Formats: sequence, structure tokens, C-alpha cells
Amino acid sequence: MSSALTDLFPHPIVQAPMAGGVSVPQLAAAVSEAGGLGFLAAGYKTADGMYQEIKQLRGLTSRPFGVNVFIPQREQAESGAVEVYAHQLAGEAAWYETELGDPDSGRDDGYDAKLAVLLDNPVPVVSFHFGVPSREVFDKLRRAGTFTLVTATTAEEARAVEQAGADAVIAQGVEAGGHQGTHRDLPENDGSGTGLLALVAQIREAVGIPVVAAGGIMRGSQIAAVLAAGASAAQLGTAFLATPESGAHALHKQALTNPLFVRTELTRAFSGRPARVLVNRFVREHGPYAPAAYPEINHLTSPLRKAAAKAGDAQGMSLFAGQGHRMAREIAAGRLVEVLVGELDAARTALSAQGGPR
Repeated sequence: MSSALTDLFPHPIVQAPMAGGVSVPQLAAAVSEAGGLGFLAAGYKTADGMYQEIKQLRGLTSRPFGVNVFIPQREQAESGAVEVYAHQLAGEAAWYETELGDPDSGRDDGYDAKLAVLLDNPVPVVSFHFGVPSREVFDKLRRAGTFTLVTATTAEEARAVEQAGADAVIAQGVEAGGHQGTHRDLPENDGSGTGLLALVAQIREAVGIPVVAAGGIMRGSQIAAVLAAGASAAQLGTAFLATPESGAHALHKQALTNPLFVRTELTRAFSGRPARVLVNRFVREHGPYAPAAYPEINHLTSPLRKAAAKAGDAQGMSLFAGQGHRMAREIAAGRLVEVLVGELDAARTALSAQGGPR
């Protein structure tokens, strides 16, 4: 690892920031206490909500942690597309006895206010998703003592991250659960993408800043593989989703290994942006028709997702998960870090014995 990353956390394991109430302070604290880097997800939080979670996390651990922020979306949906999709979802609203959400209830989710909080009360690490902040933002965070990362899904995006002044880039392979962090939401994002090992190699050759690998990683041997490919650390989301400290709904945790949900796919069904989820009824029925309209679709479907969860109906929930979901382990987050480190060490030892790189 680079010295800056090494100084932050001893093990090359980053707990991915999973928005929607999954990456709670208890989870981040457990990971950080075990020697990884725990993360809070501020994407759907208000600035005050983010501040309160940071305050709570600081009361649980004195170790470094990170906060993730979404970049405001400025791309406009095709005229009438949201209204058409809302009409299609009318039956869902009737079934769950709720109303559809207001698609125009906000676009930036308090981005500037969150930055102000992070500058007034600096945290060790801040990462960004869905785009690249301005150089001014990176300069201010650096002066505040904050290490910065930005998600990239291509070598071209990684170069933009480096040129803007970020300290490191997160290479997100197509295997990753949740939203793809593409900087622009284009039609070709719907199902294509680069696998993680190939992406890490491409980005490693394209930039001179550290690379954190993310996408489908569930075992220490996979961490060893991405480190051998040139990454400085690995970011795991789905692996931590099933832990007791995770704030995910119980049905979401159970679905990871439930034989009813055998595969994942990228879909716009729940948010209007490509996100990898377990395929359920909602995805099958509505995924093919969901328009490219984020965050409008996210606001539109929010009451439906909440109603499905309240009703105990996993077939109507947004079950975000990476391709390795069947390998999820229901053990404490701190213990999971220990197990992953043990597997990583074993893989490195085996590789060394075979004369390979360490």
C-alpha cells in the first residue's frame, strides 16, 4: 500500500459504503476496530443526519473511518419517461396500499451542505460516487487532513479522478453490488462493464495514484488476487451486508443465500440508474421498462420499497448484492475482518511457495 493508506488502517480491507441504512455506525466501528476501514454512507442522508452518524461513530471508535458522498446528478430524463413509468407502477402502489413518491423531491441531496460539514468537522477519509468533485473540493479536503477517493468504472474515468486531484481511485468492477459509479449515465451502462481484475490492471497502468479494488470480493484469496493485480486495498460491500452489525433488513440478509434468488443483474427498476440487485419479481416485471432517470425514479419508488419491506415481501424490495452473494457469511463484522486477513495471509503464503509475487 501507499504510505498514506498504510497509515490509515493496517489491513487492506475497506468496508464499502452501502446507502439506504446498511452502513450504520455500528458496522463501520466494528470494521475499523478490527483493523479495516469502516465507512458511513451519506448518499441519502441530510447534512445533519450525516453529522449525527459521524458523531455516533466517533463515540464507538477512535480509529480512522470514511464517509461517502454522492455527486449531484445533472443529466435530464427523456421527456415523459418518468410519467410513463409511474403509470406502470400504479398497480404496485395499489398492491402495497401506498402512494408513489414525488420524483421531483430533490436532485442534489444537500451536497454543498454535506461538504460544509466535512470541512468544519474533518473525517479521516471521504469518498465520492457518481462523478468527480472539483479540484477546489479536493484541495480544501486535503488542507483539512482528509484522504479522498473517487469511484471509477473505466480507465478514462480513473484518469479524470487523478487529474482532478483525488488521492486514490476506487476501481469498481461490473461484479459489484449496488449502484455502478459511472461518471455519466449512458445507455451502454445498462449491462456492460469490465470485470474487476481486468479493470484494476487497466487503471493501474492509466494512473499513478493508489487503486482500491471493488466488485464481488468475498474471500481473502480474492483480496490477494486484486493486490497482486496492482491494487493497494480491496473494498467489500456484500460480504459485510450479512453481518449482525449491518443495518440491512433481515429479509435482505436472508436473500443473499436464499435459493429463491439465484442470480443478480444490473437494473434501473428501483432508482433509474444501473444497480446490481438480486433478481426478484419487481426486477423481472419492471426492470425492462425503467428509464434512465436518477434520482427521479429513486424518489418515485421509495414508498413502494418501504411498503414491501414493512409487509415482509422480499419480492418487492431492492435487494442490492454483488455477484458473490452466495458466499456471504453471517458472522460478526470484526470476526469477518479477522477471517479475511487469515485467508489473505494463507493465499499469499501459497503464492510465495509457488514462486509468485507477494
